[in-house]
Amino acid sequence: MKNFTFMRLSLWVYLGVFFAYLLGPLVIMSATAFNSPSFPRMTPWECLTFEWFSALFRDERILNGIWNSILVGAGTVVLSVAMGLAGALMLTQIWPKLRATYYTIIIAPILIPGVVLGISTLVFWDRINRMLGLGADSWLSNGLFLTIIGQSTFIASYCMLVLVARLQRYDIALTEAALDLGATHAQAFRKVLLPFMRPAIASAAVLAFLASFENYNTTTFTFGEYPTLTIELAQKVRYGITPAISALAFIIVVLTVFAALANEASIRRKELVAAARKKATVEELESGKLRLPGFLSSNAAAVALVVVACATVAVVGTASVYSPQQCIADVQEQKRLETEERIQELRRQRELRRQQQQEQGGTAPQTAPSTGSGSSSGFGGVFNPGNLSGEEDAGAEAEQEPQGNNSGFGNVFDPGALSGDGEDSSGN
Repeated sequence: MKNFTFMRLSLWVYLGVFFAYLLGPLVIMSATAFNSPSFPRMTPWECLTFEWFSALFRDERILNGIWNSILVGAGTVVLSVAMGLAGALMLTQIWPKLRATYYTIIIAPILIPGVVLGISTLVFWDRINRMLGLGADSWLSNGLFLTIIGQSTFIASYCMLVLVARLQRYDIALTEAALDLGATHAQAFRKVLLPFMRPAIASAAVLAFLASFENYNTTTFTFGEYPTLTIELAQKVRYGITPAISALAFIIVVLTVFAALANEASIRRKELVAAARKKATVEELESGKLRLPGFLSSNAAAVALVVVACATVAVVGTASVYSPQQCIADVQEQKRLETEERIQELRRQRELRRQQQQEQGGTAPQTAPSTGSGSSSGFGGVFNPGNLSGEEDAGAEAEQEPQGNNSGFGNVFDPGALSGDGEDSSGN
């Protein structure tokens, strides 16, 4: 029993550490969007502000990058899902001995670095453009076209993997039955296979859009005059960022959470409808009036969705009436006072050091005779050989018989001081 409790406790601790490591940076970056300093930071907290959201929507480069990312994502979704579906159908119908080779060729773009894909896309379509005799401003050299083509080369492989997983559960006998009943191949595909593949197609489309939206390596070489959001963010990071980037990250996180909760609430709703159909009577099924629980009952995702929606509305409402100007003015005044106090402290320390140096300079002549050199160089007799060797007798003899050395070097060049034979040298 104790081992079981320890295992459960260890599991919860591991999950806590894992999610803290995974979501901690997102939480911290989202919090910096509401702090007033001009550089993104969470501590020290100064003032609650919504100004960075306004700065985000006033940034034309960021807005243009978002729009270009949406256009590129839409084009990539259409092209990647179409190629992925064709590749998945081909994989299930090809000769079994060639499936391994075909699968390797289709998956290869995932293993190729994005930089290589971007450069190869740019070079290939530039050669095609020259072969056709088109100008430098043709649609083959357009940044949107090159970016969509470059991203689709590897995103289509992801879509194919998602679609193959769904297609493996498809019963080919359904298509054969439709063909036996007189349907054409196009009708069998449109009315039998496509409805079955619709959930996988939706998942592949979402995956393709997200992969396109965050791609940077391939887009770096193909964007041309249409920089995407990742390109604009990289350029801003290079020249200095503001909390407006944190505001954008917070918006993306909120939209992601909202979409995930909406999807989960919809799935839970369908499960409740299916359970109600099993328990319904014939009359209820014929009339279509099923006894379903409320939208919020037995649906935790729906409750969380409502909470997130209410919190979003509350934040937007607060931002429209809240003004942090007084708080920011108080913080700036406090910083000014702290700066003045620091300057005064530095001045006091400098004045104290100056007084100490003056006191040391005033007492230096009184201690100079003890060295026997009469040095006023200000080095405190640090070059006196007697101080280095500890021979006080030689210094005393030098004091009794001064040699009249006024060079200021403290008889450091005296041969007797160097050799230690002060008595002999004085006698000579």
